[in-house]
Formats: sequence, structure tokens, C-alpha cells
Amino acid sequence: MNVHRICGALAAFALLIPAGAPAAGFQDVLDVPAMASELAAKGLINGLALAGQRVVGVGQRGHIVYSDDQGKSWRQAKVPVSSDLVAVSFPTPQKGWAVGHDGVVLASSDAGATWTKQLDGRAVGELMVTYYKARTGDEAAKWVAEAERFAAQGAENPFLDVWFADEQSGFVVGAFNLILRTTDGGKSWEPWLDRTANPQALHLYAIRPAGGDVYVTGEQGLVLRLDAGAGRLRALETPYRGSYFGVTGTGNAVIVFGLRGNAFRSADGGATWHKIDTGVQEGLTAGVPLGAGGVLLASQAGRLLLSTDGGEHFAPLKLERATPAAAVQPLGTDAVVVAGARGVRVQMLR
Repeated sequence: MNVHRICGALAAFALLIPAGAPAAGFQDVLDVPAMASELAAKGLINGLALAGQRVVGVGQRGHIVYSDDQGKSWRQAKVPVSSDLVAVSFPTPQKGWAVGHDGVVLASSDAGATWTKQLDGRAVGELMVTYYKARTGDEAAKWVAEAERFAAQGAENPFLDVWFADEQSGFVVGAFNLILRTTDGGKSWEPWLDRTANPQALHLYAIRPAGGDVYVTGEQGLVLRLDAGAGRLRALETPYRGSYFGVTGTGNAVIVFGLRGNAFRSADGGATWHKIDTGVQEGLTAGVPLGAGGVLLASQAGRLLLSTDGGEHFAPLKLERATPAAAVQPLGTDAVVVAGARGVRVQMLR
């Protein structure tokens, strides 16, 4: 999900509130459970993941929905916050994590039916201040100051993606180089602001494994690759300086994609890239591997582009209707769930 659109929507909403409006009766969305709604699966859904055979989608106002019949019907999960959620990851059929606005991190241990809050933006800043004040070295003061800036902003900054390698180890990434790592299933979090080659503190939009490595993509052409041995995210050069909203891949290939239909493929770990002719001009917002060399990309306009040769070439699928897409999730090799502003739907691929 594009952080600029997220923040723009929030700004527009803020204009509806009269200046100096009384705070009496105000309830923080971080303390208000998501409201039950029969229309939850038809509203904005930003992220999708599989919890075993169950499809889980996360979206606006803390709504999380799940389907046990491959998208034919949906149920709403119990969620302790009303913050907008943008991404979800299930490393095992039971254990999953979701993230979103207000610096919220949620966890589930029952395949997404119920969720608990592990972290929110009110605690993230202080967590970082404590961590960096305990560090020593030439740049210690710099990172303490950066942590204090986050703390002063409170719950202003969103997490924009989450990825867990297993039920213990995972990352959450977000606005202004916000990145945390856990190795104990979210019981504790370690800031990685100082471990990213991102001196401009650009937004981090996505983190995913692809082509045998783990990559982070962001604005202004930012692509980082995880150096697990050194515990750092190292920058890669790409031919494009616009935002990359996501990363996917298959086999030894990694594909980054983003604004204006731009997508680039590398088969050598990001050392060299070639531009993919996607045939679209709108932003590419989602991408997933389909197995056996297949890759699917989705656009803001709802167009779906299919590759059967490892992402070398893409062709548009013929759709009865195209709806804006924020996320896609394969159901085997013959269908995908598409999520976006109009909820979730199933699209056959063959």
C-alpha cells in the first residue's frame, strides 16, 4: 500500500474535524476493538496471506476476514484495535502477524480467527530510545536522536509490511526507515534503523524473500538485500528512481515493481537488472509467485499480468471486471484471491 495515499487519506479526514474540537469522549483506535460488520469482506482489504488452507485478509478499521472455502464465503476475526491494517504474514498454518497504521503489530496463534496486540506506535519510540541509549560507538548519539524523534511523534508512523521466516524470526517495516526485527515471535523487538543502507530515511514499502534472498523495497528506487551474516540490509543499484511498492520472484529471479508500470528483473542477486515490458502505465501494487516459473503482478487499476517463464515476459489476463488491486494470493495454480478497495474476490487464471 502506498504510504502517500495512506497519509493523504488521513489528512483529508483530519480536515473534517473542527479546529479546537473537544477531546471529551475521544477513544484511541488502538484501544477500540474492530467493529463487527457484515460488509467487512466488501470494504477495503489491503493485505492477504495463507494460513494453511485458510485465506486471511486485513484492511480498514481493523477488519480482518478469513475464508475456509477458497474465497466463497468470509468470516470476520476478533481484533483488539480499529487501526487500518495493511499487511499480513503467516509463516505457519497457525501463527501469523499483521501490521498497519499507528505502528500497530498484531499476532494470531489460531490461523487468524483471533488476534492480540504485540506493539503499537505509542511504545515503538520509547523502545527505540531505550535500545539506542544502551549502544556505544561513534554514531550512538545520532541514533538516539532519531529514536527520540520517533518517540515524540507518538503513533504517527505506520508499518507498511511484515514478513516472518518462521514463527520466531520476522521483520516489520514502514515509514521513514522504520524497521524492527524479532527473534522470539514478537515478545521483544530490535530496531534496525542503523542496519539499513538508507541514509535519507526513505519509506520502506515491502519486505519479502525472492530468488534465494530477502529484499526490501521503498521509495526513490530503494532496493535493499539482507546480508544475514553481517546482520545488515545493503543497498542495490537499479535503473529506476521511482517508488517500488513490492518484490516477488521465482527460482533464482527477483522482480521489483512499482510506479507507472515499472518492473525490473534480476537473476544474479541484484547485480544487474533488465526492464520488464509490462504494457501498463498505472502503478503495480502486488506480485506473487505461482509455482513452476509462474509470476503474477497486479495493478492499481485491477489488471492482472501473468508470466509463465519466470518473469521474463508478462501478458494481461482477460477479466470480466477489473477492480483496484492492493494484494493477490494464489489458490493453487488455477485461481487467485484479489483484494482492494472493493473487498475480496476470486479470479480464475485458466
